[in-house]
Amino acid sequence: MNAKRTNRGSIRIVTSVNGAALEREVKPRLRLTDFIRQELELTGTNIGCGHGVCGACTVLFDGQTVKSCLMFAVQADGHEITTIEGVTPVDGLNEIQRALKANFAFQCGYCSPGFVLAIQQLLDRYENPSEEEIRFALGGNVCRCSGYVNIVRAVQQLARERVRVGA
Repeated sequence: MNAKRTNRGSIRIVTSVNGAALEREVKPRLRLTDFIRQELELTGTNIGCGHGVCGACTVLFDGQTVKSCLMFAVQADGHEITTIEGVTPVDGLNEIQRALKANFAFQCGYCSPGFVLAIQQLLDRYENPSEEEIRFALGGNVCRCSGYVNIVRAVQQLARERVRVGA
C-alpha cells in the first residue's frame, strides 16, 4: 500500500480505474462510490441504499465484485477498480448488456450496472453456470421493477452462446 497522509489531512492514493493509472488525494472517510462518481465523474456506478444491500454500487475490485458504498476510497490504493464504464464499449453495448436487452431483463436500468458486473464476474468463473449458480451470484443485487426470470434467462442464453462459439 502506497497511501501517504498529506499535510492537509488527505491521503494520497495510487490506483487504477478502468485500466487507467491515477494518483489522487482523498479524504480518509470518502466512500469509494463517492470517489468514483464525484472525483472521477463515472456516474454509471449508482448509489441505491448506501448500506450494501441493493448492489447498485457494485464495481469490480481486483476482479471481484464489491459494494463500493461500503468501502473507502483509500482502500483502493494499489488496486484495480473496474466500473460499468470500463466494460462498456464506446460504440455500444457489451455482450452481457446485449443479452440483457434481448431478453427484456430491465425496465428502468438503475440497477443494471451492478448486475452487469456481477454477471461479468460469474461468467469469468464459470463457463456454463447452472441456474442455481446464476441466482446465487446475483443474490447481492436487487431490481425493484423487473422480475429476475429474464435476467437469469439472459445469462443462460449468453453462457450457451459462449459455449457454442468456444466449442
